[in-house]
Amino acid sequence: MAKKSALPKKHTVLTKTDLQAHHQNLPKSRHGHAFAPNKVPDSFHTIIDPDKNPPQPWRDLPPAPGLPPYRMNLDAIVDSATMKMIEQSKQLVFHSVGDTGGVNTSTYIDGVTRFMECDFTHNAKAEDRPSFFYHLGDVVYYDGEGANYWPEFYEPYLQYPAPIVAIPGNHDGDVNPTTGETSLQAFVRNFCAQSAVISPDNRDAPRRTMTQPNVFWTLNTPLVTIIGMYSNCPEGGQIGDTQKQWFISELKAAAPPLPVILAIHHPIYSAYGSHPGSTRLKTFLDDCCTEAKRAPAVVLTGHVHDYQRFSAPLYDKQDVPFIVAGAGGYNQRLHVLGKVFQDAKSANKLPVQIEKEPARLENFNDSAHGYLRITVTKKKITLDYATVPDPSTNPKDSYLAPYDSVTVNL
Repeated sequence: MAKKSALPKKHTVLTKTDLQAHHQNLPKSRHGHAFAPNKVPDSFHTIIDPDKNPPQPWRDLPPAPGLPPYRMNLDAIVDSATMKMIEQSKQLVFHSVGDTGGVNTSTYIDGVTRFMECDFTHNAKAEDRPSFFYHLGDVVYYDGEGANYWPEFYEPYLQYPAPIVAIPGNHDGDVNPTTGETSLQAFVRNFCAQSAVISPDNRDAPRRTMTQPNVFWTLNTPLVTIIGMYSNCPEGGQIGDTQKQWFISELKAAAPPLPVILAIHHPIYSAYGSHPGSTRLKTFLDDCCTEAKRAPAVVLTGHVHDYQRFSAPLYDKQDVPFIVAGAGGYNQRLHVLGKVFQDAKSANKLPVQIEKEPARLENFNDSAHGYLRITVTKKKITLDYATVPDPSTNPKDSYLAPYDSVTVNL
């Protein structure tokens, strides 16, 4: 169960009328169309209207590079000394964030990676340093072709000293038809290679390709099982039956004493109206957990370019943290939540609930880029979110204290 701080005397409950009021008095075209997206969702998980949000198409998955059940052990990507340190300290630390590809400028992804690197150089204890970075998708943008991997991945992480694993996001799976590449072809080449080699997409960084067994896969570690799903390209995510059955079997097969973390690009819950949470994925997750008779302890997502932390029930758990961590460096401007959420935060009236819905928006940050530091022990999972200073302020290298933190007791 997630450990929560005491709620303020008054938190915020929004009615449907409150949510609908946001756009009532704004100008519209003579046809009734709004000129800007609504920052306020109908609910924290919403059915996407394809007329208002033209969907990216479903794209068939590439053949699996590895063998089923698509699992990889941590000792396949980190050295024996790191594994020994994790086993002796009984602690695993790793980074996680999504939506990093700097499509317009590398300034903000460079700012995030700079402070992620400080977690290695400014930590006195070796066991407190991250062992790897788990990327939550949208590694590159517009689109997922190989030409984008040098400027948006290999160069920004040139100095990052740990291995980087990933699940794809919708932009990684999308393709520019003029390149002749197929969906996820470049992602597979760089993250699911048959062996660790220098990619043809990598100009001169020492980082070698990752050898994940598939675009959806399980990472087994001594302290936690991380199941990574691919939610394809359509807005709201979409998962085929083959992957669904695989996910159920992986939930069942995960080592019983260890917690499970689910990583999936599209969010289950979101308070950003243009990218709301997905009703489709919420139903999918509920159905899979019910069939497997087991639920993840934490759900990590991206897609929305900000930070949001929700708590919500899932199968037999009451306060599962559902994290949106998509402020990894895509662009200067983040996805800013609507005024009703800003007002609640300013008045110290978080969390926010929508009437008759169990999910709570516990905290958010839509003004600064940042990343997650996740610490797992046998007794708890601690999720710290660090916000990164704006590069224009010429910040000094330092270890960043958490902006927000939540602990899941195991």
